[in-house]
Amino acid sequence: MPTIYMIRHGEAAAGWDADMDPGLSEKGRAQSEAVAREIEGRVGRKLPILTSPLRRCRETSEPLATLWGRVPYIEPRVAEVPSAVEDLAERGVWLRRLMAGTWAEANLPENNGNGALDLIAWRNAVGTALTELTEDTVIFSHFIAINVAAGLATGDDRLVTFRPDNCSVTVFETSGAALKLVEQGREADTKVN
Repeated sequence: MPTIYMIRHGEAAAGWDADMDPGLSEKGRAQSEAVAREIEGRVGRKLPILTSPLRRCRETSEPLATLWGRVPYIEPRVAEVPSAVEDLAERGVWLRRLMAGTWAEANLPENNGNGALDLIAWRNAVGTALTELTEDTVIFSHFIAINVAAGLATGDDRLVTFRPDNCSVTVFETSGAALKLVEQGREADTKVN
């Protein structure tokens, strides 16, 4: 049964309501170095590395990729939840409302841009990206994508089942058909990151 080490990106240089694709802050860079050492200590061998295409995840993966001499594979299906709005201030309001709900509510018109966005299809794609893995893998991803995996593994329909901290490691196993939550990552102190 493959083990998946799903890591939330390090602290971003800007919030999700200020920049669509920020890099890491200095603190985020330090967090990415620390999580690379943590994974090396936990795993002790080189594994495939997948990363969201977004800059903060790619930058978070760099220390581990350098340590292992690996080139991370860009996996678009583990990217941030797609947005129904482009204006950054409005996106913040939209995302807060979405995060307070359930997946049953995700494709309501106010959440999906009046049908322009299929959030359930995105959720299913995240799950497929994980369940189709055939070997132990490290994945650098995002708050909501990690919550998708946790929700699928535990049968919890809420968008936010827990609040993974920056560079926390959540561990899953996959049978190829389903996910099992092995270890929930460290939680953030704040309600919204």
